Amino acid sequence: MSAFHTSGVTGSNAGRSRVVSLDPLRLRARRHHAHALHRGERIWREGMAPVDLWIELLHGNGFEPRAALAFSVTQDFEDDQFTLGKLPPDDIEKLYGLQVQELAVFDSLEERALVQTRRANIVLLETDAFFLPDTRADAYHREHARTTIGIDVIDPGARRLGYFHHTGYHLLDGADYDGILRPAATSAALFPHVEFVKHVRDALTGTPLAETSADLLCMHLLRRPLHNPISRWRQAFPAHVETMLERGEAYARHYAFNVMQQLGANFELLAHYLQWMREQGFDIPLSAHAGARKIASETMVLQCRLARALSRGREDLCDASFDLIEESYARVVPPLADIVC
Repeated sequence: MSAFHTSGVTGSNAGRSRVVSLDPLRLRARRHHAHALHRGERIWREGMAPVDLWIELLHGNGFEPRAALAFSVTQDFEDDQFTLGKLPPDDIEKLYGLQVQELAVFDSLEERALVQTRRANIVLLETDAFFLPDTRADAYHREHARTTIGIDVIDPGARRLGYFHHTGYHLLDGADYDGILRPAATSAALFPHVEFVKHVRDALTGTPLAETSADLLCMHLLRRPLHNPISRWRQAFPAHVETMLERGEAYARHYAFNVMQQLGANFELLAHYLQWMREQGFDIPLSAHAGARKIASETMVLQCRLARALSRGREDLCDASFDLIEESYARVVPPLADIVC
């Protein structure tokens, strides 16, 4: 399934429209199978949404997304959260020949998005999960939450569109379509942030893809944190626990998402990346791969342990988990820098 090729457009429609009927849209959704990174056993079922979106977007267009995960070695502790993972646009262009550009929305969000999808580009739209059927388990028609989707097909006549989100490809229509592309106009309304992805050159494959990814890994390792971010988090953690006890469960959930989940999911991706690099023939130590997996799994243990303590109104500084995570980090990122760069 390639969103960068105009499939299903024939005859007089080929040069001016990319309207797709209901059945081809449904067939498109059925044909998309989640990438291996999103199947089977996962330590963190909920990963990093911006990265998960790109994994499926790249996979859905026949590209190897694991080559883009070198950036994960740069994650740092930002005093109250871990760096939110995002694929750098420069990496995406070097590996896959895709450019990410900002889209100016100067009159109609629907019209501007339609223009780009007719060009076989994907529109990255920051939107409200309230209107996304794939979020039925949490936000759909219940809560308003900001998220980003990748729209590749729009059928304005039928008020229907197809989109990448989180770990899959989905469809929406009707009132949800209006909520996404035809928001109510008010004098105070602001257009959301929108980008589009266009294919400007052929993607790399095989050895060139792996070698370019290795070059990116070296570049990102030069940007790694100067000090062990786990040690810095550990120093701040007692004050964080005190705040969670004071502010209650709702705040603790937000903390868990922005701290433990971001750290654990990032290093689970790094483990997959290092394994892929080993499969490409690079001499990546097994200890680095195992250390990244240990950070991912032990961070989950820490999260569960902390949740139990907070539910009982007790303080737990999770020293045993911190010992393992801190030591594991020292066996992953610094040694990789010594070997690769």
